[in-house]
Amino acid sequence: MTVIQSLLLFSLAAGLLTITPGLDTTLVLRTSASEGPRPAVFAAVGIGVGCLVWGVAAASGLTALLSAAPLAFEVLKWVGTAYLVWLGLKMIFSRSQGLDLGETAVAAPSARGVGWLRRGLLTNLLNPKVGVFYVTFLPQFVPTGVSAGPWMLLLAALHVVFGLIWFAVLIAATLPLSRVLRRPAVARWIDRIAGGVLIGFGAKLALSRR
Repeated sequence: MTVIQSLLLFSLAAGLLTITPGLDTTLVLRTSASEGPRPAVFAAVGIGVGCLVWGVAAASGLTALLSAAPLAFEVLKWVGTAYLVWLGLKMIFSRSQGLDLGETAVAAPSARGVGWLRRGLLTNLLNPKVGVFYVTFLPQFVPTGVSAGPWMLLLAALHVVFGLIWFAVLIAATLPLSRVLRRPAVARWIDRIAGGVLIGFGAKLALSRR
C-alpha cells in the first residue's frame, strides 16, 4: 500500500465511521440543542482531544497493552460504564429551562466551557473500546516502508479533523431550531432522550468484551 492509497482508503473508512451515529454524536447534539452552540463546541473539542490521546497511545503501543491486560480493560470499562450511566441519569432528572440565547448565554463564564470540554474528554478517555479500536484499525493503513508509530498518529489526527468537521455540521444544523429549543418542555425531553441513549451506551459498554 502506497502513502496515497493509505490516505484515500483511510479517509473513506474514517469518514463513514465519523458520520455513523454513536456516543459522541449524541453528546454533541444534546449539548447543542439544550445548552447552545458554544458549549457544544467545547464538548466537540474535548472529544477530539480524547481521540487524539488514544491515537498517541495506539502509536506508542500502550493500547496494545490495554488490549492484552484483562484487569486494566475491565477496570476502565466499568469506570466508563459508571460515568455514562451517571451522565445519563443526570440528564434525565435535570430541570432544563430551555436554551437561553440571550446575552447571558453569550457571556457565559469560561468555567462552563471547561466543564463541557472535560465532559467530552472523559467520555472518550473512559471508553477502552476506543483505544482497542484504534490499535486494531490504524495499523491496517500503514504504508509499506513507513514508520508505523508516526503514521498512526497522523491518521488519528486526521480522524479528529473529520470528527470536528462533522460536529460543526451537527451544531450548525441545530441553529435554525433555536426558537423551538427555547421551550423548557422541549429541552427536558431532549435531555431525557439523550440521557436514555447514554445509559444504553453504558449498558453496551458493560456487556462488551475485548
